[in-house]
Amino acid sequence: MQADVSAESDVVRLFNAVDKACGPIAALVNNAGMLETQMRVDEMDAGRLTRVFAANVVGTMLCCREAVRRMSTRYGGTGGAIVNLSSAAARLGSPGEYVDYAAAKAAVDTLTIGLSREVGAEGVRVNAVRPGLIHTEIHASGGEPDRIARLAATVPMKRGGTAEEVAESILWLLSDEASYVTGAILDVTGGR
Repeated sequence: MQADVSAESDVVRLFNAVDKACGPIAALVNNAGMLETQMRVDEMDAGRLTRVFAANVVGTMLCCREAVRRMSTRYGGTGGAIVNLSSAAARLGSPGEYVDYAAAKAAVDTLTIGLSREVGAEGVRVNAVRPGLIHTEIHASGGEPDRIARLAATVPMKRGGTAEEVAESILWLLSDEASYVTGAILDVTGGR
């Protein structure tokens, strides 16, 4: 189902549709995210900042809210797990390229920690995965499709990661094998 996660009405509609089609949810992966063309902060305008924060922060928070309303024992749910997608940019800052994106993903890290402590006793685990240089289309959308090749030497493993490697970490955090893990931020960065 198509939805704009930065639009509250779309998020509510999406979760209501999932309720009807699938029944109670047990897991949420907040994977929606975006960045814009590489530039310095002193070149950015408020429109760009609003778009980046709306998709990466507001959307994640709205989806978390709706998931908690369904999963939490406080609301009659039976628990569940949330995994938010952050970015190594939150630690590295992305100077000269994506400081706005890095700041938005740092907000996702803070949300993950705070929400995990807020709903931990209500049966909801909240964690994040912080990917590094991963072979996806996001680099092309930022204006540099070969960004991974340029930066691979800065990765201790000397390569970019794959979406499958990131997915495996998400699946683990959603699984019962991670039943005592909450508030964690797992770097999937090849050591960078």
